[in-house]
Amino acid sequence: MKITAIDTCVLTVPTPKPMALQYPHHKMVVAEISTDEGVRGLGYSLAFNGGGAEAVHTYLETRLKPALIGEDPTLVERLWEKMFRVDMGVRKQGIAGYALSALDIGLWDIVGKCARLPLYKLWGAHSDRAAAYGSGGWNNYSVNDLVAEAEKYAAMGCRYYKMKIHHPDPRENAKRVAAVHKAMGGKARMMVDVNQRLDLHGNLQQAKLLEEFDLLWYEEPVLADDFDAYAEVAREINIPIAAGENHFTRWEFKQLFDRKALAYAMPDVCRACGFSETLRIGKLAAAHGVQLTPHLIHEISIHVVGALANGFLVEFMDWAPPDLWEDLPQCKDGQFRIPDRPGHGMALARGAIEKYRSK
Repeated sequence: MKITAIDTCVLTVPTPKPMALQYPHHKMVVAEISTDEGVRGLGYSLAFNGGGAEAVHTYLETRLKPALIGEDPTLVERLWEKMFRVDMGVRKQGIAGYALSALDIGLWDIVGKCARLPLYKLWGAHSDRAAAYGSGGWNNYSVNDLVAEAEKYAAMGCRYYKMKIHHPDPRENAKRVAAVHKAMGGKARMMVDVNQRLDLHGNLQQAKLLEEFDLLWYEEPVLADDFDAYAEVAREINIPIAAGENHFTRWEFKQLFDRKALAYAMPDVCRACGFSETLRIGKLAAAHGVQLTPHLIHEISIHVVGALANGFLVEFMDWAPPDLWEDLPQCKDGQFRIPDRPGHGMALARGAIEKYRSK
């Protein structure tokens, strides 16, 4: 089997409310891989609010795509290494990591289809279900918006809800958390997300105000680049730390694990160099007693969680228009049943590319 073509594009997709209050649209960099035996694989990366999507597309088209044409798509490990080493002067983080991710996801989709197995079974299968947490809680939401969103996820059976704490006054963040906590009345345990906005002192002040709410985790307290600061925050606050959506390789996660900075690892399959590296990160996390809770992309992240014994939760965020996907997995009783469709099991809906294509 040989790769004969890779068709790529950028889709600009509107977000539903209430997420649209914060981000009116996202962009997807899509790569459809064709082979001489008629098997096709779908890969993609998601750029929040569109950030960098065109640059990701350019790097994929001009540097990574030529490295795959004519190759056997089932040799995923070899092709991952080839893509990772295409430009040794360009680290496979950020733009390049997103581009590599899209292609790696597409390659694994082909392998699963050839094996006639869903990916979680191809990788070993620990569970055919993945528990979900409801996610959103953006800064532009009113308290009523926060409560309504938390209630929506609770009605689907989600036992966890995550919200942002972006207000410059830590007391205001605590008030918003308290309002949702009270409204939920024990129906869901909460998490909060700092999104890299604070320094060590700011996190100590903020976390102290939140201890009474028995939070499951406190996410991305400091800049992703500052591994030592992560360790300091983890030592000083009484809430477990989660992070990883802005860490792209196993070596970055090793820095965090060695410092005992994380209780929950959150690689994003569309950023962390695809399924291949996300699985490596997940297994490395297990060796350090860290649970895996992938960032976003629940429709395909469920395969990673289902494959690994330390797979804990997937992040369930209602971000896509209803006509983007065919047969999107549904959350029932707080879980996703992982589809038995071969590969990752996802396909863009008929007409979605034509409707949403922007490049």
